[in-house]
Amino acid sequence: MTDAPALPRRFYDSVSVVESGGGFGIKLDARTLRTPGGAPFVAGTRALAELCASEWSAQHEHISPATMPASQLAFAALDRTAENRGDLVDYIAAFGETDLCCHRAEAPLELARRHAALWDPIVAWASEQLGIRLPVIVGIVAASVDPAEIARLRDVAASLSDFQLTALAQTTGLAGSVLIGLALVHGALGPEQAFEAACLDNLWSLERWGEDEEARARLEHHRLEFHAISRFIAALEV
Repeated sequence: MTDAPALPRRFYDSVSVVESGGGFGIKLDARTLRTPGGAPFVAGTRALAELCASEWSAQHEHISPATMPASQLAFAALDRTAENRGDLVDYIAAFGETDLCCHRAEAPLELARRHAALWDPIVAWASEQLGIRLPVIVGIVAASVDPAEIARLRDVAASLSDFQLTALAQTTGLAGSVLIGLALVHGALGPEQAFEAACLDNLWSLERWGEDEEARARLEHHRLEFHAISRFIAALEV
């Protein structure tokens, strides 16, 4: 069994937000915060810089990246998304054929009704507000989607900023649904609504078959991830 890598020790006392590069950077004492790739950290809004700075301020003896979700998303946007937008758009668009909200259970009837109650409004929102019309089917086999709809999905994703696109990719993968991801990024769903829609089947199973400590812990971890992504998205708009 391989030991986990040791966390780096906190090497700074103060954290401050400064104007930098047409946006807002972070100083750790007198040092400019840089991404793991070596680029200066520059956020487009003061709110995002302050959110990330609060994570650095909250570190104790060691720096734990797992407790810094906004900083990790920002680093990903600066280091990877800017150079790989096409790949990320491809990744997101591929969910158009397997989107969670479009693949429904036929039975049991109660679960099918819950699918409709939570997912129909998301499908309708994407159609009405974004012009994305994905077919709703029964079962888990990939749907036959009009290539024009995938192209529209690609266009919508490509229109986002690097930071928004990073948040969309993270949410889409977490939810198994680009429609939930888009709804969260555009503010049509709050984090708790996105979590409930994404984890509907697992929540229903616990309700029907009884509590399971490990399953509940995984769900709580997912819930916290949705809330962290939502805070990141909100900070982009301020």
